[in-house]
Amino acid sequence: MDDRSGELIVVGCGTVVPEPDRGASAYFVSLGGSQVMFDCGPGAVQGLTRLGLPWWGISDLVITHFHPDHVGALPGLFFALKHGLKHPREEQLTIWGPKGTVSFFRRMSAAFGDFIIRPDFDMEIHELEPAGKGVLSGGAQLRAHKTPHTKESLAYRLDSEDGTFGYTGDSGPTDTLGPFMSKVDVLLCECSLRDEETNCNHLSPTSVATVANAAQPGKLILTHVYPHLRLGADVVSLVAAAGYDGCVELAEEGLRATLTNT
Repeated sequence: MDDRSGELIVVGCGTVVPEPDRGASAYFVSLGGSQVMFDCGPGAVQGLTRLGLPWWGISDLVITHFHPDHVGALPGLFFALKHGLKHPREEQLTIWGPKGTVSFFRRMSAAFGDFIIRPDFDMEIHELEPAGKGVLSGGAQLRAHKTPHTKESLAYRLDSEDGTFGYTGDSGPTDTLGPFMSKVDVLLCECSLRDEETNCNHLSPTSVATVANAAQPGKLILTHVYPHLRLGADVVSLVAAAGYDGCVELAEEGLRATLTNT
């Protein structure tokens, strides 16, 4: 990988359905001097370790919404940061999430212990409104966009001189998501259900093709695919048949994609 490029590494790409070969939603992005974790679903901490990624060095944690398959590993991550290191962490951890993130962390702390809300290192929590933005520790700009999934759910894009990245989180069909993701190097997009099962809070191959045609990313990576769809059909071909002719790949644990600065 070019030193000036970023990289996405898929840590977990599964759904609420337990599967032996994939954890739930968790994605590691190195970009613009930041080491960012997008969502932290069950299996994420073990997945980071299995892939040789620096779980202890995450600079920014970005949360799309509060469903357990996207946040279920957070208590274990914070417990590991407190008790699983030879030397105490010194770097600040910055958390980004939708409205309700501070309250969510307080409730986790009440259930599991103060190490979550008062760790042995500096921590900041920023709640982003739809269309909100912030600057990550390494300088990349994070922008948020509302998705029709839960009342608080957000999609995100990262923009840096080293590359660009977009992540839909969980989202139903919407006309605004594709333009928000315009020209990102890599678009990580959920594709949960068959077209005939599509509803207001998840995407299917046809609605994914609509998003991708509007966004025109360098590469489209399909994730959060329910096993009955993924094991019953060639999902990449379904997106192509729905009218998208760009580069498409199906997420697997350990998949790496370069975020270029060209």
